[in-house]
Amino acid sequence: MPRPRNGDQIPRPRGALHYDKPPMTLDALADRLATRGLAIPDHDRAVRYLRHIGYYRLSPYTIPFRREGRDGLREGTTFDDVLDLYVFDRTLRLLVMDALERVEVAVRAALTDHMSTTYKDPHWYADGSHFHDGRRHAGLVKIIKDACEDRLLGTPETGEDSLVHKSALEHYLTTYGTPELPPSWLTVEILTIGQLSNTYRNLKRRSDRTAVARSMGLTAPVLESWMQTYVRVRNVCAHHGRLWNVGLGVYPAIPSAPSISWLSGEDALPERSRKRLYPVLVSLQSILSTISPRSSWARRLYELIDSRPPMNLRGMGIPEQWADDEFWSLRIAHVPIQDS
Repeated sequence: MPRPRNGDQIPRPRGALHYDKPPMTLDALADRLATRGLAIPDHDRAVRYLRHIGYYRLSPYTIPFRREGRDGLREGTTFDDVLDLYVFDRTLRLLVMDALERVEVAVRAALTDHMSTTYKDPHWYADGSHFHDGRRHAGLVKIIKDACEDRLLGTPETGEDSLVHKSALEHYLTTYGTPELPPSWLTVEILTIGQLSNTYRNLKRRSDRTAVARSMGLTAPVLESWMQTYVRVRNVCAHHGRLWNVGLGVYPAIPSAPSISWLSGEDALPERSRKRLYPVLVSLQSILSTISPRSSWARRLYELIDSRPPMNLRGMGIPEQWADDEFWSLRIAHVPIQDS
């Protein structure tokens, strides 16, 4: 019987088969794509792309071109069709990462600002009374202690000119002996987005979670849900994974509070779209409306996907007339003087 990890659910059983597939050369992999029905007019060019992208990263982009109920790809599908979808997905990831960065930075700032000023303690995170789960809190403190120890064991950060400066962590550790750990506005920058999400969710007092969420224009339960989704989305983007039609496994809660910016049409988010990327895109724009109201993100999203074929929209769960919803149309029409 598999042993539960950290008290969580028992992992699924491993498969029983033995993997014995031999490695293949790039030429052989290009030939494999051709035998599956992909038109490759320039074999050498295809090999160059496979060399620098990787067959197993590119090949999933052939899936939407498969013939229904039959092996192989639809007649007329070309290597450039697949490459175009890959390039679109790469651009989409960069755009989503732009929004995620803003949201993540805003949550870090809101968390440390609220907790530090409310409890008049820049080291509030070291106080277990602020947290619900003592084991998770101990894990948080260990993460920060380990980061401090690793920095002190590492090569000293010394600037060779006036443009190079020590990191904030290096400065604190080599300047102050007490308290042992840095203030929270420094330590929140050490945390990954997953650790940040867990820290927020572990806050004991609902009033604290509510205050942080309010600065995002959300309620606490909604921010908790959305942050869990963003952890998964950011991991996909950071590892350059397929995003446009990936199964995320965790999706943002649909807000019911009228104070939260969301789609206005009754059928703006069909049931079939709720476990796709579309509600993630809506949620990101919802927060951007509060933390970065002059952002051109909605317009850039529209410009990216407006000319894409219906296949791309379906993969993301985006309704055909999505841009007509007032939630999007007002923001797409808005052209800021600068993107901020």
